[in-house]
Amino acid sequence: MSRRVVACAVALFFVFVLAGAGFAGEVEILGVKFPTEKTIEGKILKLNGVSYLKKLGFVKVYAVALYLENPSKDPNEVIESEQIKHMVTHYLTSKATAEKIRNGFIELMEKGNPKELVDANRADIEKYASWMDKDMAPGLTAISTYVPGKGVIYEYQGQIKGTIPGSTFAQMYYRYNVGEKADKKIREGLLGL
Repeated sequence: MSRRVVACAVALFFVFVLAGAGFAGEVEILGVKFPTEKTIEGKILKLNGVSYLKKLGFVKVYAVALYLENPSKDPNEVIESEQIKHMVTHYLTSKATAEKIRNGFIELMEKGNPKELVDANRADIEKYASWMDKDMAPGLTAISTYVPGKGVIYEYQGQIKGTIPGSTFAQMYYRYNVGEKADKKIREGLLGL
C-alpha cells in the first residue's frame, strides 16, 4: 500500500469517528446525560456548560445544563444577550419539596440581583415561584427557556406553567445563575470555565 492510500484511510477513519462523536454527543454529570445540542424554536442551541448542586457535601440535589444559540464564557453576554437560552435542571433527590424550591428561588433572585430591580419585579418573581407547586423527585425536571420577544417560558415536571414576558426578568434569572453573586460552582460550570 502506498503512503497516500494509508494517509487517506487514516483520514477517513478520523472523519467517521469525529462525525459519530458529534452525532451522539452527550455530557454526563452525576449520572445525568445532557445532549450537546438541542433544537428550540427552530434554532440549534449548543451546550454552554453543566454543573450540579450538592448539600452537606454528599446529598445530590440536581444536575443542570445551560444551552445557548451563541455559546459564551462571558457572564454578561449570557445575561444580557438577546438569543434563545435554555436551562434544564434535572433533580436527583426526593428531599426537594415545593416549599424549599420556591423559597430557594426567591432567596437566590434577591441575592443575585440589585435590590431596586428585585423590588420593581417582585410580582414576576412571586408568580414564577408559584409555579413550583409540587415536590421534586429523582428524574423530574424544571426547564426555563428565554425566547426574545416572548419572555421566559417555564416548564415544571413536564407541564408548561406560563411565561414571564420581556427581557428584564430573564436577565435577573440568568444573573442569579451566572452573575457575580451566583454560587461559584454553578456559575463556573454553566459558563464552561
